[in-house]
Amino acid sequence: MAPRTFRAPGRVNLIGEHTDYNDGFVMPAAINFSTWLTLFPLSENRIEIYSENFQEEVVFDFDNPQTARAKHWSDYAIGVIVMLLQDGCKLRGARLVIRGEVPLGAGLSSSAALEVVTAYALAAHSELNIENHELAKLCQKAEIEFVGARVGIMDQFVSLFGEANKALLLDCRSLEYKLLPLPTDANLVVCNTMVKHELAASAYNERRQQCEEGVRVLSGLLPTVKALRDVTPDQLETHRERLEEDVYRRCRHIVTENVRVLAAAEALEQGDLGRFGELMYESHRSLRDDFEVSCLELDCLVEQARCVEGVFGARMTGGGFGGCTVNLVARDSVEGFKHLVGDGYKKATGIVPEFYICEAVNGAEEVSNEEEQGGD
Repeated sequence: MAPRTFRAPGRVNLIGEHTDYNDGFVMPAAINFSTWLTLFPLSENRIEIYSENFQEEVVFDFDNPQTARAKHWSDYAIGVIVMLLQDGCKLRGARLVIRGEVPLGAGLSSSAALEVVTAYALAAHSELNIENHELAKLCQKAEIEFVGARVGIMDQFVSLFGEANKALLLDCRSLEYKLLPLPTDANLVVCNTMVKHELAASAYNERRQQCEEGVRVLSGLLPTVKALRDVTPDQLETHRERLEEDVYRRCRHIVTENVRVLAAAEALEQGDLGRFGELMYESHRSLRDDFEVSCLELDCLVEQARCVEGVFGARMTGGGFGGCTVNLVARDSVEGFKHLVGDGYKKATGIVPEFYICEAVNGAEEVSNEEEQGGD
C-alpha cells in the first residue's frame, strides 16, 4: 500500500476565552498552520511515531502497550491510540512521520492538531467508521485522561470542523455550531509575545476550580444552573454577595464573555467590524481585570495595536500568561501594523515579537502528496 498524507490545522480563538470548559460559547477559526502526517502501512503489530521537528521516535507495541504518559510530545499521539483501543477499535500497524508547523507554546493549539491528525489518519488507515464529532470527543478525552490536561473541546472541534474563510461559533454544551463569514478585506494577525510565564498551568487549574466553586454556590440558589453558561449577568449581580470576591470576578468574566461571543457572531453576520473589534477589546479587559490571566507583555501588545490605524480590535488569545494576541487588521494596514507594533513592543519590553498572518482554512483532511509538498 502507498503512503498517505493527512493534515490537521491549529487554531486561533477570536473571542470566547475560558468559556469552553464552562459549557459556554467560543468562536475559533482553523488557521493555515498545520500538523502534517505521512502514514506508511506496517505489517508488524505496532505503530511507530517519528517527529521531524524533534528528530525523535517512539513505538507503541500492541502486544506490550504503553499505558502511562511519558511527559513528552508523543503523549498527545499515544493518548489518542490508547483511547481508540479502549473504545474497542482494531488498529492496523503503521509508521507515522509527523511534521508540525504550528508554533509551539504560542497558544495556537499545536497539541490538538497533533491529536486530531493522529486520530484522523489512524481512523482512515484502519477503516474505522468514526464521525468527526466522536473523533473530537476522543481527542479531548486523550488530553484529559492520558496527557492530564483538563481542556475543553474547542481546539479539537475546530481542527476537525473548520472551514476556509469562516469563523466557527460553537456551543460547547450541545456541540452545535455555525459557520460565520470572515471579512475579505481584513486579516487575522497573531502576535507572539515570545514569553510564557511559569504560573500558567497552576493558574489555569485554579481558575477552573474557582468557576466550579461559583457553580456550586449559584446552583444552590438557582436550580436551573448546571454550569456558568446557565447564569445571566443579572442573576450573577443579584447573588454577588454570596460569592467570594475572586470567585465572583471569575464568574463575571465567563458570564459576560458568553454574551460577548453571541454579540460578536451577530456583528460578523452583519459585517460590522467596528462592533466586532470593540467586543475584542472588552474581552481583553475582562480577561485582564476579572479573570486575571493576562500579563504585561500581552497588555502591551494590545495597547500598541489600539494605536495603529486599520486595527479593528485586539485581545489576548489562549490560556494566558504569555502566548499570543489576535488582531483584526485591514488588509492594506498589515505591513504597517507589523512595523509599528513590533517596534513599540521591542522598545517597551526588549523582546522582538513574531507575527503570523493567518487565514481560516478547512479542518482535518487527507491530502495529495503534491499538496503536502507545497505546504499548507
